[in-house]
Amino acid sequence: MPALNQYPPDQVETPLMFQGWKFVTFLHWCYPPAQIRPLVPPGLDLDTFDGSAWIGLVPFVVTRLHPPLVPALPWISRFPETNVRTYVRDRHGKASIWFFTLDAARLPAVLAARTFFRLPYRWARMRVDLRKDVIHYESVRRAPFGSAHNLASIGIRDAIAAEDLDIFLTARFRLYTLWGGRLALVDAEHPPWALHRAEALRLEQNIVEQSGVPAVTGSPLVHYSPGVDARIAPPRYLS
Repeated sequence: MPALNQYPPDQVETPLMFQGWKFVTFLHWCYPPAQIRPLVPPGLDLDTFDGSAWIGLVPFVVTRLHPPLVPALPWISRFPETNVRTYVRDRHGKASIWFFTLDAARLPAVLAARTFFRLPYRWARMRVDLRKDVIHYESVRRAPFGSAHNLASIGIRDAIAAEDLDIFLTARFRLYTLWGGRLALVDAEHPPWALHRAEALRLEQNIVEQSGVPAVTGSPLVHYSPGVDARIAPPRYLS
């Protein structure tokens, strides 16, 4: 069933942290559901659109990361990140994200996310460079986290009014992870994405297949957003 309008998200009244997600590119490929469903843990249903599963490769820049009552600090509060993900629903029907990998350029952030959120973060050497209407992303994992890479140049096109598929792929306000074999979730609250059509001018990556997902085929569907500011809730078990 398509995730039609997911706005407004659930309110995050007591955030654990604040983050900006800026210079965001969403690259998506469709897959037969039978290829992706075995990769999703029990307790979650694969979310599909018009009979297809979707895998996203999403590079962006984290900005102004800080907990409540503490200002954002230089260096640790701003860094590039890239994730590989698919889309799921829990038993209550809530549209959510399942991450296969998340690469980030700050080792303390990687270790904290692996420890406290049980998310599969990896440390990588990363760079993001925006020049007029082209944004460049570079990511190469550092030892001992493997050798996955993503090199992309994205041409940013006109702003769009989001339609059903655009919303399905981007309007997601919950992630799932596993804590000791149990499903746990983290909610995020943020405004709607301001979306632009975009084009992959260059894309050399093996991060998708190295995350355990079958290799991509064909050209991706690409969206770009200048970004949003988000309120992140503490993790909790699925009730």
